[in-house]
Amino acid sequence: MPGGNGRRVAIVAGCRTPFCKSGTALKDIRAVDLARHVARELLERTNLDGAEVNEVVFGQVVPSALVPNVAREVSLLPQFPKEIPAYSLNRACASSGQAVSNASDQITLGNANVVMAGGVESLSDIPILASRRLADILVEASRARTLPARLRTFTRIRPRDLVPVSPAIAEPSTGESMGQSAEKMAKENHITRAAQDAWALRSHQRAAAGTDDGRVTAEIVPWFPARSQEPVITQDNGIRRDTSLEQMAKLKPVFDRRYGTVTAANSSPLTDGASAVLLMSDAAARALGYTPLAYIRAYAVAAVDPGWQLLQAPIFAVPKALERAGIEWRDLGLVEVHEAFAAQVLSNFQGWAAKGWEVNEEVINVMGGSIAIGHPFGATGGRVVTTLANEMARRDVQFGLLSICAQGGMGFAMVLERR
Repeated sequence: MPGGNGRRVAIVAGCRTPFCKSGTALKDIRAVDLARHVARELLERTNLDGAEVNEVVFGQVVPSALVPNVAREVSLLPQFPKEIPAYSLNRACASSGQAVSNASDQITLGNANVVMAGGVESLSDIPILASRRLADILVEASRARTLPARLRTFTRIRPRDLVPVSPAIAEPSTGESMGQSAEKMAKENHITRAAQDAWALRSHQRAAAGTDDGRVTAEIVPWFPARSQEPVITQDNGIRRDTSLEQMAKLKPVFDRRYGTVTAANSSPLTDGASAVLLMSDAAARALGYTPLAYIRAYAVAAVDPGWQLLQAPIFAVPKALERAGIEWRDLGLVEVHEAFAAQVLSNFQGWAAKGWEVNEEVINVMGGSIAIGHPFGATGGRVVTTLANEMARRDVQFGLLSICAQGGMGFAMVLERR
């Protein structure tokens, strides 16, 4: 569906780094380097002159204090003119999905013809903060006019002041972590442990199959380690080919150890990685010689009270996106649902089924999802857009949908079309 001025937004291509569990293969790589790597490769794969790009937009949830605007650092690659504007944004787990929609808006409005949108997260390299009291003492010491005065200030430091403060993956408004919220959703929606484990196993099996047949790996940019003796990273390292329902059943609940059902096996892992998507106006794509994978037809964002069911906002975002697209649920040929937790996915299914929609699991996450592939917060949206567009092209599906739950009680949905 074109915008008000008739400009259709084409998804031309996308790619990503391997998604690796935090603290493993990519633990020594800065987020900015992952982002620059995937952006450079996207230009190479499409043989696009960087001067054609009008803007760069990247999502990141936990930015580095040293690189607060990672998108600008991407746009300063030698492949781009230095005059390309760039900015970073944060809509939690939907950040790179939002980057894609922002890029789409600029193209629809006629403010750009070609935009690179993406996202990145290195949860191995999160900023560690000093305690507030230590920070105050250090600031005071820096203002001291003499060395004795500075030393007197330092004598006020106590051992408790040296305890570092790590960013919490919890709601500032409720203090509840996403895992605790998933537990609450499982209980309130009567999602069993067996059902959660079965969905998680499905995610691993389908991701393994997609890796083996090349559909998943085709989207991955290999990472070449700095030390030649280390192996090149070509695949996601969270996919468990050897897991089973019996093995999953042995794991203890993480967030409610006595009555809980959410475990490490049926949750997405903390992950490092980056993704990038190339968007163009339909006219620009064709003028430059590209065949679009799909077009953006509509998108929508919704929010719920974080104190209710934190990850249930997609049940409101999806109907809004479908209404804006002018289609029905039954028109969808493929669906990608971000898997923060199996309990969240199955709760979303319940919400959509309550609207009278038939949730056909055979067209949902056909190559697995975030539970197996991983979830770098800022990069997942770009991965999902790329995977959905590629699979729509392979199957020649007319309409596809992606849905992402996000911290803060937010939900993001986007409808893609082929014809």
